[in-house]
Amino acid sequence: MKITLIAGSNREGATSTSLLRSIERLLKDQHLSVTFVDLRELPLPLYSPDAEALHPNVQRMVEAVADAEGLILATPEYHGSISGVLKNALDYMHAGLVAGKPVLSVSSAGGPMGVSSLLHLQGIVRNLHGVNCPEWISIGASYHSFDSDGHPSDEGMRGRVDSAVGKFVDLTRKLAAGVEAAI
Repeated sequence: MKITLIAGSNREGATSTSLLRSIERLLKDQHLSVTFVDLRELPLPLYSPDAEALHPNVQRMVEAVADAEGLILATPEYHGSISGVLKNALDYMHAGLVAGKPVLSVSSAGGPMGVSSLLHLQGIVRNLHGVNCPEWISIGASYHSFDSDGHPSDEGMRGRVDSAVGKFVDLTRKLAAGVEAAI
């Protein structure tokens, strides 16, 4: 099973990216194929529907999404919404890339939690015909520390992440099995 993770921050040391790296390790521990797209390291030009050809960085991201059976999208919460960097990346996507794929939404916020960004992200996923995982992960300001293995330091938050990722993997397996059965 192939999972693509997209880190939607352009900030060095972003909490949302650190959390996504932790999730990457959890998935690899389950022997899943993981592609990590860090939009800080893979800058994309501003989306324009008039562009005649895809920029190589956009092509790389689009191929990672197309090849995936499930997606995990992470964003910092800025002004009650997702980052402009992630929104720009999502503007390059179309329903044919995301339709029917499970998507786990992840956010980090300076306050207690980033629910507004998660709601906005799930709305975009619906418009791309993706399947929102019923779980989501939001890491608030008091949980921004990570242990030496890169996992959240707080035991409760670590358990929450493990549980949400487990449910996402189960959903991805079920949907992938349904697609294979339909072929």
